[in-house]
Amino acid sequence: MSNNLTWHDHRVTKSQRASQKFQTPCVLWFTGLSGAGKSTVANMVEQQLFQAGYHCFLLDGDNMRHGLNKDLSFSDADRVENIRRAGEVSKLFADSGLIVLSAFISPFRSDRRMVRQLFPEQEFVEVFIDAPLEVCEERDPKGLYVKARQGLIPNFTGIDSDYETPEKPEIHLRTDLHTPEQCMQQVMSYLAENGILKDIRPDQIPVTRKEAFVSNDQN
Repeated sequence: MSNNLTWHDHRVTKSQRASQKFQTPCVLWFTGLSGAGKSTVANMVEQQLFQAGYHCFLLDGDNMRHGLNKDLSFSDADRVENIRRAGEVSKLFADSGLIVLSAFISPFRSDRRMVRQLFPEQEFVEVFIDAPLEVCEERDPKGLYVKARQGLIPNFTGIDSDYETPEKPEIHLRTDLHTPEQCMQQVMSYLAENGILKDIRPDQIPVTRKEAFVSNDQN
């Protein structure tokens, strides 16, 4: 980093941005093998949050590789850089007061730990989307495992590149045992029970924040 750079503080603070949106910002970091269901569950959670009146945004690994990260390969070094960039973007979005959903394979524990360290305690929520490799291969929604087995895609996670499972994720979802809807409900319940969705009790999901305010006023 150049010694000629100076950090400029904002006059509008992170807490002010969050207060304006009447919510607690956080990052939901969805990690798991290709085909495990990261994008499916993350999309459902985003839709549920949006319908409930929360300000949120989904960062998808494939989408970012079409733009910001299109210059990166799938070598170990570029995977690290891919997640570093994704973490920094997630932080910017959280600083704006949003609830961020980041769906990336992010195979290495050290990379996920690096991203976690960007955030205050309890603002980073690791969501392990867990399905056995054979289930992911059977699903193979993008046809990537077939190509990887044929040697057409080198360094493919789960085949010839390791995936290091999370050791203590805040949320552990078995998508081979539960439906996407059930997994979405588990995420929403975690957010409600841990005070991130302060206007929603677990037994009120799904519910709009407007309805929750009315309900709370009557209690």
